[in-house]
Amino acid sequence: MNLKLRLTVLSFLQFFVWGAWLITMANFWFGTKQWDGTQFGAVFGTMGIASIFMPTITGIIADRWINAERIFSALQILYGLTLFVLPHSDNPNSFFTVMLVAMCFYMPTIALANSISYTVLKNSNLDVVKDFPPIRVWGTVGFIVAMWITNLTGNKATEGQFYIAGVAAIILGIYALTLPKCPPQKLIDKDAPLSEQLGLNAFKLFKNYKTALFFLFSMLLGAALQLTNAYGDVFLSEFSHFPKYADSFVVQRSTIIMSISQVSETLFILAIPFFLKRFGIKRVMLFSMFAWVLRFGFFAYGIPEGYGLGLIIMSCIVYGMAFDFFNISGSLFVETTTDKKIRSSAQGLFMMMTNGFGAVFGSYIAGWAIDKFFTHKFTTVTELSTYLETTPDNQSFLNILKESFHSAVNPDGTLSSVVMMKDWHNIWISFAAYALVLAILFWVLFKHKHDPKAVENASH
Repeated sequence: MNLKLRLTVLSFLQFFVWGAWLITMANFWFGTKQWDGTQFGAVFGTMGIASIFMPTITGIIADRWINAERIFSALQILYGLTLFVLPHSDNPNSFFTVMLVAMCFYMPTIALANSISYTVLKNSNLDVVKDFPPIRVWGTVGFIVAMWITNLTGNKATEGQFYIAGVAAIILGIYALTLPKCPPQKLIDKDAPLSEQLGLNAFKLFKNYKTALFFLFSMLLGAALQLTNAYGDVFLSEFSHFPKYADSFVVQRSTIIMSISQVSETLFILAIPFFLKRFGIKRVMLFSMFAWVLRFGFFAYGIPEGYGLGLIIMSCIVYGMAFDFFNISGSLFVETTTDKKIRSSAQGLFMMMTNGFGAVFGSYIAGWAIDKFFTHKFTTVTELSTYLETTPDNQSFLNILKESFHSAVNPDGTLSSVVMMKDWHNIWISFAAYALVLAILFWVLFKHKHDPKAVENASH
């Protein structure tokens, strides 16, 4: 098999095994298990917790002792096996524990997959800058394909999504052993101080006001990055509780609608060089922040029909700018403003602040806030039917009440069990307001002069 094709398969499967459940896990959590939002925020935060320390640990092992492809293989197989156990958790705490283990195995493989591709391309005298992006794009395609398979096979609210990912992860782990060898580089002196071996030198960047401010905003924006991954699909799926929307395409194929976000992501990647050269790093990061405002704002007013459907689709389209522009421009800021001796560690610190501390902070706070302020409790059929824009005697409504909420109407009009509904409109409005405040503060406080030559040199 052609070398670049083999790396393309690696990239495709790397994100397939994540996309099979990442967007749809909320449907399993809220719809099938009917657990609460605060606990779900904690579970989604496991990705951030694992991102804080696992990439560093596996990076040291790969640099010093064991071939990268072998570590990658072992981690993927262990991740797949853990996913088989995950759906059998009978309470939120055990689900959290098993998911944390799974994420400790999976999250470091993202960096390892990139490292393997870089090493193989360089050893084959290929141009990493030219040849890697087309390979990496297939990772996003793999994520989209996994989402579609989960949705079209009827597994978006079942344990099947985890089994799909688990099988693919084990296949990927075995496949990785067939790749060219990637032995330890041993670039760090074994007698170097422990702080240097762990990449802790990068923390001295916090002494610089501008860099410290950048990392602070990276963490705060990182809190927003995963919110639509966590709640986007379940938001669309819960329109099924409204009788007039229950059979809509948005409800039946919510994951396919959400996949427009990943398609947008691949397209905006191609536009980044132009925007960076024309507007500079700070403005591109600002574009990202204001795109997050639109992402959440469009969702707030989206419904499965008419102009509301257009807003949902527009929200998915602007996601590409919101996600890509900050990640890539932020990475370039680190690349162009840090000493080359600590540049790799500084990039790791950037990822730690966004995908680590930021993701944990965002997941916990969002889950708590949704439960505390944005969950309505209904005890009478009149209140609930009014909220769902129907009448108490509507047969579709009564079926939904029985099948989705496991409740019934008592003779006095009360419900046999309390029905809880998330106030998605105000949830998204709150998220949009948060992103807007961040954008304005970043605009005012962060000072960075655009240098086209620095951007051009970094891109090469």
